[in-house]
Amino acid sequence: MTTTAQAYDTTNIFAKILRGEIPCHKVYEDADALVFMDVMPQSTGHALVVPKAASRNLLDADAARLGHLMGLVQKIAVAAKAAFVADGITIMQFNELAGGQTVFHLHIHVIPRFDGVPLKPHSGQMADAVVLAANAEKLKAALG
Repeated sequence: MTTTAQAYDTTNIFAKILRGEIPCHKVYEDADALVFMDVMPQSTGHALVVPKAASRNLLDADAARLGHLMGLVQKIAVAAKAAFVADGITIMQFNELAGGQTVFHLHIHVIPRFDGVPLKPHSGQMADAVVLAANAEKLKAALG
C-alpha cells in the first residue's frame, strides 16, 4: 500500500550504496539491511540503518519487515552507546520533505549523544574518511 504522493526513486543515494555503486563505511550487513556511517555525522559515531527493500520512507514500507529493522536499530544503538562511551542515543527517522526527509529511501539514524554536547547541523560537509572508517571499526567491534 502506497500512501505517499511520489514513487520510489531508484537513483537515490542510498539505493546506489545498496547496489555498490557508491562506497560507504559499512558496519553491518544482512539479507535485509545495511548499516553504515553517516558521511555528515551530527555526532561521533552517527550511523544509518537502511533496509534493502525499496521504500521511500516509513509511510510506504512493508510492515512485515519493520520488526527486523527495529530490532537491528536496537542492536546498533546498544553497540554505539558502548563503542563511543555515549551518555545516550538519539534515534531519528524522517518522512517526506515537510517531515525533514532529504534522502527518499527509508533510513533510521542512530546517533550517540554526550551530556552537554549539542547535535551538529547537517552542514553539507563530509567528515574525514579516516575518522569515519575508524568509527565504523569501533562500532563493528562493539557488535562482536
